[in-house]
Amino acid sequence: MKILYVITSLTQGGAQRVVCDLADAMFEKGHEVKIAYLTGEVITQPANEIELLSIGLTDAVTLPKAYFTLSKIIKGFKPDIIHAHMVHANILTRLVRLITPMSKLICTAHNSNEGGAVRMLSYRVTDRLANLTTNVSNTAVAAFEAVHAVPKNSMLTVYNGVDFTNFTYNSEAKKTIVKELSLSIDTKIILAVGRLNIQKNYFNLLNAINFIKKQSSTPFVLLIAGEGELQSEIEQLIKTLNISDNVILLGRRNDVPTLMSACDVFVLSSDYEGLPTVLIEALACQAQVVSTDVSGVHEILGAYGKIVPTKDPVALADAIKDSFQDNDKSVLTQKYVKSKFDLNFISDKWLKIYNEV
Repeated sequence: MKILYVITSLTQGGAQRVVCDLADAMFEKGHEVKIAYLTGEVITQPANEIELLSIGLTDAVTLPKAYFTLSKIIKGFKPDIIHAHMVHANILTRLVRLITPMSKLICTAHNSNEGGAVRMLSYRVTDRLANLTTNVSNTAVAAFEAVHAVPKNSMLTVYNGVDFTNFTYNSEAKKTIVKELSLSIDTKIILAVGRLNIQKNYFNLLNAINFIKKQSSTPFVLLIAGEGELQSEIEQLIKTLNISDNVILLGRRNDVPTLMSACDVFVLSSDYEGLPTVLIEALACQAQVVSTDVSGVHEILGAYGKIVPTKDPVALADAIKDSFQDNDKSVLTQKYVKSKFDLNFISDKWLKIYNEV
């Protein structure tokens, strides 16, 4: 089978990692796979030698050229399946179908909120151009249906598949991170991973850290791994709250599994998500997890972890403090997420969909 994945970008992000891992899985199952990306530099990429095709979209001026570039790629490759991911790639690929023959087109949204009324309207008016539209959690599907972005009962939930090869508990990880950052071995490590953008609401988390600092005598540090457009604002809030001694911005990291194994508490402070894969990965590394109540979280955590309301730093602080007491690493969390989100299982599910749609 010839499969073309089309994605908005291959920069750093959960959706990008999910698509590259899925492409790897299909490649390893013997299929011919290519990935076309609309914009940006390549940061996240597949492990195998899968061809990456730049569509060259940079702004509105380059949109017509990008449109015909994608059309040319499809005509040249003649894929059996085109599987688009994220809003811009989904809408553009649907519109390209107006002039370009496509055997099958599947579009996958990766969030409960893909950008407001105009984008949801774009989904609605182009819905007929896709053979199938999916999302990554039941709550994200419900959110799309609620704003009429898709017809009722037409959107399918398919969970993100995770390659757990590297995401496993490492008993030496905390020693490694403590040594690197010159921390005391008794310091509780709180970890957050994700882009420094509005969706992740690190301001909520930093305010929670301020409450913990005032209320707890336990030594702790928050590590934030990621880059993004709000870095200067985040740095300013850290100074304003006088929590510089308790927060370390790590920037982009290539050792996230080590960080997850090392942390005492993994925290997601987002205002909205689709299916936050970082929570799956953290559970695989046997971390204690605290998350805001966003799309997909209940479907991931089950009986594992603590869930608090969004935009409530006091509740977030209390849950983190409570998690300081739960130091035991449990292999049950790893077994649980593998049984539900393992890439081999999910890729087989996608193959069945590709054949049946």
